[in-house]
Amino acid sequence: MKKRIILILIAGTVILSGAAGFGGAYLAGFLSGGPAAPAVVYENYEHSQQTGPSGGPAIGDDAQDAGPDVFSASNANVENTDSGNPWISSAVKKNEPAELSVPEIAAKVSNTVVEIYTESVVSGGRMRQFVTEGAGSGVLITSDGYIVTNNHVIEGSRKITVHLSSGVEYDAVLVGRDIETDLAVIKIEAKNLPSATWGDSDSLSVGELAVAIGNPLGKLGGTVTEGIISALSRKIEIDGQMMTLLQTTAAVNPGNSGGGLFDCYGGLIGVVNAKSSGADIEGIGFAIPANLAKGVAEDLVRHGYVPGRIDFGAALVDVLDPMTAMMYRVSATGVYVLQAEPDGALMSGDRIISINGKTIECSADVSALLDAAKVGDVLKITVARNGSTLSVEHVLKQLV
Repeated sequence: MKKRIILILIAGTVILSGAAGFGGAYLAGFLSGGPAAPAVVYENYEHSQQTGPSGGPAIGDDAQDAGPDVFSASNANVENTDSGNPWISSAVKKNEPAELSVPEIAAKVSNTVVEIYTESVVSGGRMRQFVTEGAGSGVLITSDGYIVTNNHVIEGSRKITVHLSSGVEYDAVLVGRDIETDLAVIKIEAKNLPSATWGDSDSLSVGELAVAIGNPLGKLGGTVTEGIISALSRKIEIDGQMMTLLQTTAAVNPGNSGGGLFDCYGGLIGVVNAKSSGADIEGIGFAIPANLAKGVAEDLVRHGYVPGRIDFGAALVDVLDPMTAMMYRVSATGVYVLQAEPDGALMSGDRIISINGKTIECSADVSALLDAAKVGDVLKITVARNGSTLSVEHVLKQLV
């Protein structure tokens, strides 16, 4: 009997020792981050478990290596530095806004886009004048009524009227315009208006979402169209001026000019320029990049002009075919001065033959020469005037 009791005690001791050893091994595995570790959930994280090098949770010394932000609920959205740090979730990025759907973008920014209506006096044949009406779009860039639009929308206007998305109508005044970028700023007297947030056009990629909002055909204010960015630096010549524009598949038409092109966060990434649209063009729209438009708009608000821009002192027109020559009642094709400053060297009706010895065939040739010039330069211009050829010296002034 004694032997039997002793054997039972020995067996019990062996079993208890084995259980203690197994439990210790399990506990050691848990503390060292082994496969038996339970799932750990961190607030605001997309993944349910943050792991250390061995697959277990990052605790103890490993947690200190990962940095305090990994465990701070207030700093849970850590930045992925792509440094290979196994403790940082690749699915979570710091300060990145959520992408919006097209309806959400429209709801967020449509009230920052306005309709613009203009009246201009135009001179016709035989010295007749008549009033024409125009329409376009604009984007509110400040809460106190500054609006960016295209220069060609308001150029020559004697009256500018702005319609907000709320239906309220205001008279607007011209603050400044820039022919080179086809941008202008106008202002209405109002307070606490919704205004657009400038996006970063330099960070765009081909294929990104683009949403255009404007007043196509001058009758359909608040129209929203969507597409993608199809090119980032498209060189386009408009009215003899070379421009570098964003290209988009978002539908734009006459009347969209001056409206907004927005990214997937509702940021203003471009000012639509629809002047190159035509009846046979489909799926191609253009916009002035926001990073350029923002700087020009700030200069126009601050100065009323863009410092360093050259005033040629004359408006030019291309007469490049016999039909156009008949319309303007001239006998030769070429580049003509349509209007000139009263005290300048050029006169209305002059045909420009050459500038500084370079033959001028179209107004784009003049623009190219001015790109390399600066305020104060003196140009030697050869012109045809009243049946004679003469040379004049023309001083370039600051465009204001």
